[in-house]
Amino acid sequence: MIDARRLTKRYGEKTAVDGLDFIVKPGTVTGFLGPNGAGKSTTMRMIVGLDAPTSGSVTVNGRPYARHRAPLQEVGALLEAKSIHPGRSAYQHLRALALTHGIPGNRVDDVIDVAGLGSVARKRAGGFSLGMGQRLGIAAALLGDPQTVMLDEPVNGLDPEGVLWIRNLLKGLADEGRTVFVSSHLMSEMALVADHLIVVGRGRLLADTTVADLIREAGGDTVRVATGEPARLRDVLAGPGVDVTGRIGSEELQVSGLTAREIGLRAAEHGIALFELSARTVSLEEAFMDLTRDAVEYHGTTTGIETLGRPA
Repeated sequence: MIDARRLTKRYGEKTAVDGLDFIVKPGTVTGFLGPNGAGKSTTMRMIVGLDAPTSGSVTVNGRPYARHRAPLQEVGALLEAKSIHPGRSAYQHLRALALTHGIPGNRVDDVIDVAGLGSVARKRAGGFSLGMGQRLGIAAALLGDPQTVMLDEPVNGLDPEGVLWIRNLLKGLADEGRTVFVSSHLMSEMALVADHLIVVGRGRLLADTTVADLIREAGGDTVRVATGEPARLRDVLAGPGVDVTGRIGSEELQVSGLTAREIGLRAAEHGIALFELSARTVSLEEAFMDLTRDAVEYHGTTTGIETLGRPA
């Protein structure tokens, strides 16, 4: 378990992390989301003691990372995939980590197999592609068979097979009862693999919730329906858990809490003609963009893009 309490980090006048409170629980995959510059990497560095908090605290399994007698066997972390000696082979890199952390040598072969590195284990890591470097970094994170696994952007550089591998690996680790904390900018992947979400923006906590709840708060599954009798239809659809909105004088209503099929059947039962009935599902990406709209530090624009590359 990872427990952050009022966790804060300042660099001069810049506050990178601002009073974060959250708990990452075992048995689930917790996604760590936020725009660039939101403080995710700084938070992860503080979790494993690479940066010291300005104030507040963060513990892993009840202790600060530095106080664990065998930290690699408590927390497996991937923060920088290429943080290896380029002249060493993948096997040598993992073997050195095992020898210096009291980890049995046969564990090296185990993680090489898990990461799919068997064919390149004896090759110099400096020649690895980004994807192979990611696999080696994940193998190193798993080397101590830790109860807590923390990965920063683990799918970077991976091909579709590698992305599927990561997805299944994360779910498998959580199913074993481990704490899994993973950051990513790929919302489609987070929607598939994460059970819980910690969302930050400008160093502050924006949400500590499930994927389903975040999507629901952003509009969730809504149905647009048009009818000549909007007031009557609103009364017909009213009930617990049902939200019906629409502009005064408009024939269109937005309905959440009922499926398009349920709306159509109720309208038919009461003889209400419908002109339009269409369902729309809010994606995690849309919910994330809506939540973090005011916390994005860097904004691009397409205005004037047609002039790029033209001489002045």
